[in-house]
Amino acid sequence: MSHTDLSPLQRPSGAFAMLAVDQREAMRNMFAEHTDKPVTDEDLRTFKLEAARILSPYASGILIDRQFALDQAIEAGVVDPGCGLIASADHFESAHGELVGEVTIDRLVEPHKYKALGAKALKLLVLYRPDEPAEGRVAMVREFVESCRSAGLISIIEPVSRKPLAGGDFDWNAGILAAAKELGGLGADLYKAEVPFKGQAPEAEVRAACAELTKAIDGPWVVLSSGVPEDVFPDAVRWACLEGASGFLSGRAVWASCIGAPDVVESLSTDAVRRLQRLCAVVDDVVSSQRTHA
Repeated sequence: MSHTDLSPLQRPSGAFAMLAVDQREAMRNMFAEHTDKPVTDEDLRTFKLEAARILSPYASGILIDRQFALDQAIEAGVVDPGCGLIASADHFESAHGELVGEVTIDRLVEPHKYKALGAKALKLLVLYRPDEPAEGRVAMVREFVESCRSAGLISIIEPVSRKPLAGGDFDWNAGILAAAKELGGLGADLYKAEVPFKGQAPEAEVRAACAELTKAIDGPWVVLSSGVPEDVFPDAVRWACLEGASGFLSGRAVWASCIGAPDVVESLSTDAVRRLQRLCAVVDDVVSSQRTHA
């Protein structure tokens, strides 16, 4: 169990209300759905920096990738001082017909360097496949946690359930829980999980699956929004928090529908701010009432 101070990423209620803008080629694909022109790195960078500038005043933490925007965000000072900066420390490669098919630790995200530049935490994506041996994942997580600890940074791991490389039947939900059982006790300060059933099952089923995650994960955990429809996500967050989660670290449910808007900045400043504020209210409500009854 971690004794790291997590307050740089928390709201006064103790809840986590963190924003992710570290999507890479997946974000390029989102842009491509709305234009016939090639989507440039500069297009992505501009959006990430605008989203950080507009939304970080409402978030308790923000996750940014080195590939497109981390150094530029630090240099331009776009992250609100009250919002903890999280650097993505994962290197993505497309493989196996997936945009993100292989993940390794990004050696260019040097923990001590980014700590000195103001980062509060690093995040590592981990692909959980039922037919790949655990040793590689476990070793990568242990190394990541240790490197964060040595630099005085909060470590966040994000295991995601993926289909077996061998093909065949695949239970995505079972993978979420199996990943938590395998990786949730390795010392990471915060665990970022997919929402069981993508939030699209009866409340009792989603909540029962979230309760299983709470049992499996040694320490606080939060949910991500990928795969969960924007209108479903606030309920999914509430259900997860009622069963032991401590908030969210999500991007798509906040800003994805701003991509392709006639005026992106206007859409971020109104619609995305409203969605983020609503999510903050949900986590504050559940987490503070649980503290009262604890």
